[in-house]
Amino acid sequence: MMWRPSLLLLLLLLRRGAQGKPSPDAGPHGQGRVHHAAPLSEALHDDAHGDFQYDHEAFLGREVAKEFDQLTPEESQARLGRIVDRMDRAGDGDGWVSLAELRAWIAHTQQRHIRDSVSAAWNTYDTDRDGRVGWEELRNATYGHYEPGEEFHDVEDAETYKKMLTRDERRFRMADQDGDSMATREELTAFLHPEEFPHMRDIVIAETLEDLDKNKDGYVQVDEYIADLYSAEAGEEEPAWVRTEREQFRDFRDLNKDGQLDGSEVGHWVLPPAQDQPLVEANHLLHESDTDQDGRLSKAEILGNWNMFVGSQATNYGEDLTRHHDEL
Repeated sequence: MMWRPSLLLLLLLLRRGAQGKPSPDAGPHGQGRVHHAAPLSEALHDDAHGDFQYDHEAFLGREVAKEFDQLTPEESQARLGRIVDRMDRAGDGDGWVSLAELRAWIAHTQQRHIRDSVSAAWNTYDTDRDGRVGWEELRNATYGHYEPGEEFHDVEDAETYKKMLTRDERRFRMADQDGDSMATREELTAFLHPEEFPHMRDIVIAETLEDLDKNKDGYVQVDEYIADLYSAEAGEEEPAWVRTEREQFRDFRDLNKDGQLDGSEVGHWVLPPAQDQPLVEANHLLHESDTDQDGRLSKAEILGNWNMFVGSQATNYGEDLTRHHDEL
């Protein structure tokens, strides 16, 4: 049958094909492969001056924080009370909000954009509407339907597509933790966003190695590393930023100093150890709200410090005044 690439595949091809030489003014270079956790908020963490915008966005997510800013204080507190109940129900349901429950809530709100992207993809892939996405469904929706043995017979670069299909199937099998060839929503999330899941770490590393390891020796040499960032033109002198990247490779990427990157070093590069930001913020909110110092929060304690957790028309106006005063 005629091959019909999905929008997702077209975007994937554009991304994979966009390896042209970057501008020397663009930077930092090579960061596209590195997964850094996004900050909980772009706002300044400035509690000392009564500006809790950072905390609001960390606790609610940026878009929901904007919604709260339009509520009256009474409406805002009522909605916060319902969130407190949800946090407790999602944990042990003992009537208190523990540090772990608070951290889990913050992590949950910060992943809303990921859940939204998966929801959009779900309708495309779950073609039989049975509430699960099978490998066959995902393959056909992404690459088009072929009879066995006819895969990509009608495209110019069939081998490239075959490799992509093999790679996607391997990733799907890793995401499919119960091995039933049917992805739940959580398993599809792991397939689409493998960098977010510890059990998908090896797949992220393997795919990065395959992209960069052109001589197929199982390692990334410095020239392979540079080739992923920069394509030299004939007679062109290597820019200063490329020389800096060579130094970065030597001094920081190549941990064992053997002149190449193995899988462990690739993992340390593309999935670097990161601070647990939700835990840091949860500790902060607990410390500022735990009036009886018992290491947990009651609903009354959270509502007693409600303007640190959520905003309202009143607090939004007050924060604007504070920022204006500081600017004077």
